[in-house]
Amino acid sequence: MNILILGGGGREHAMAWAVRQNPKCDRLFIAPGNGGTAGIAEAIDLNIEDGKQITKFAQGEDINLVLVGPEAPLVAGVAGGLKAAGIPVFGPTAAAARLEGSKAFTKEICDAASVPTAAWARFDASDAAHAYIDEVGAPIVVKADGLAAGKGVTVAETALAAHDAVDALFAEAGASCVIEEMLTGEEASFFVLCQGENALPLGTAQDHKRAFDGDLGPNTGGMGAYSPAPVVTDTVTARAMDEIIRPTLREMVQRGTPFEGILYAGLMIENGAPKLIEYNVRFGDPEAQVLMMRLGAQALDLMQACAEGRLEEARVNWADDHALCVVLAANGYPGAYEIGSRIDGLPSLPQTSDRMVFHAGTALEDGTTLATGGRVLTATARGASLQEARDAAYDLARRIDWPEGRFRTDIGWRALS
Repeated sequence: MNILILGGGGREHAMAWAVRQNPKCDRLFIAPGNGGTAGIAEAIDLNIEDGKQITKFAQGEDINLVLVGPEAPLVAGVAGGLKAAGIPVFGPTAAAARLEGSKAFTKEICDAASVPTAAWARFDASDAAHAYIDEVGAPIVVKADGLAAGKGVTVAETALAAHDAVDALFAEAGASCVIEEMLTGEEASFFVLCQGENALPLGTAQDHKRAFDGDLGPNTGGMGAYSPAPVVTDTVTARAMDEIIRPTLREMVQRGTPFEGILYAGLMIENGAPKLIEYNVRFGDPEAQVLMMRLGAQALDLMQACAEGRLEEARVNWADDHALCVVLAANGYPGAYEIGSRIDGLPSLPQTSDRMVFHAGTALEDGTTLATGGRVLTATARGASLQEARDAAYDLARRIDWPEGRFRTDIGWRALS
């Protein structure tokens, strides 16, 4: 079969790597891809938020399945155009993608479906938001209502920090924000394959959002992750499905906007009780790297079954293993950073079923790998234990010769402490 992956980050490299292992994959295209995908997929220059362009390409190349990596094309409606053309696509329509595209929409769904989540309020003007902060105090969470690439959230420990976050958000024209109570407990990522009211738990992970060791510093798109998440026990999984996932899916169906694809629920778990932090409508990054490493070739079978309306046939076969990844980011990230620096040492590193460096912000020029983004590489490894996976991932990270980059040295500390 011919497959097209949309996106160019570490998540999409991991998806391409897993898909390539499945013998069903004949031709694999990726738009736009990166320096790491060059050897496993054909790079295509497409505007991945232009549904008409994507559909035209898919029809011309006899694409049998489209896998959408990032959230922006989904919110832009790319999946709807492909579905209308009869092309199976892994990802929700624009109407269903509002679960990520609007924090306020998700909160409204939660209220209607009695999903446990944080108390909240939405604001279209900064004055009202400031007044609300003065009323409720801190700690509190300030979120951009729309897409923000995983970085539009401020966990404000003080009222001053919350006010500063509001000012920063409303510096953009047309901004709106959601302000929430700060939930306490342990955070985890819960991934579920969905097709209408049919749902199949896929896997769990925990990531490290803060920039520096000790979970300090500003939020980032993610500095590392591991799977499975120990805090998501069988009991927590059952409660999350019964109290959060299934009520959400029922409410979406009742509204005429059924959800199809991967639903990524950010959970806060305290005393065995999960609450929803927020939804994403695609795989996380870097969570996808550890999930894909553990799933391997079956990832394609599962995504295809979901896209083709055969989710009831799907089964997830997990080994009793662990995976951990470490993100190498440009110095200065998530603030200002330079691009174009050279990365050496990659060709000598293993590329196997349990050791892989996934590329995110890279490009190849005359055989040389250059850094082109903030989060640039993800050193990923699988092992019989989390400690074994951690040791192997850090071995990969330390063998990469890139003075202009850095990485956290404590990924997985919570699970291993």
